[in-house]
Amino acid sequence: MDYAALIVACASGDRTALKTLVDAEGGRMQGVARRMLRRADLAEDAVQDAFVLVWRRAGQFDPDRGSARGWLYTILRNRCLTMLRREEREVSTDAADVDTTPLPQVLASAYGGLDETTGLRQCLDRLDPPTRDAILASYVMGHSHGEIAGRLDSPLGTVKARVRRGLIKLRECLS
Repeated sequence: MDYAALIVACASGDRTALKTLVDAEGGRMQGVARRMLRRADLAEDAVQDAFVLVWRRAGQFDPDRGSARGWLYTILRNRCLTMLRREEREVSTDAADVDTTPLPQVLASAYGGLDETTGLRQCLDRLDPPTRDAILASYVMGHSHGEIAGRLDSPLGTVKARVRRGLIKLRECLS
């Protein structure tokens, strides 16, 4: 699909080009936004806002400066970061709403919820518990490496190495 041509068509007012972009990338963009914002409702808003900005700023796209998909995701990323900054200023957390369940307990529950006959569960069983916890915290809970390090009381470099090595082992096991 020629994303650059679609963006140029958007710049000239072609609504079908925008619809094609939404259909082609909307789902992936939703996933990226949800990962960044950790809330489905905000992710939907971010994707909607990003496509409005794509429509309005399509004339500013310059294919010599980068790929069209990169331009789309840069707009989305910037929109998500703006929403996160605004959210940090506006939302105060009520102590009653904070989940105080220790992370190892949450991870054990997530791990225990996997069907033992699935390939993923069998491959996770082959990992050492700290590596498995780091991967589950990252991909199930959506925590960043820094958050995992803080919650598991481990050095940041150790967490990054565990996730990286664990993903390599999972890839080998699942293939």
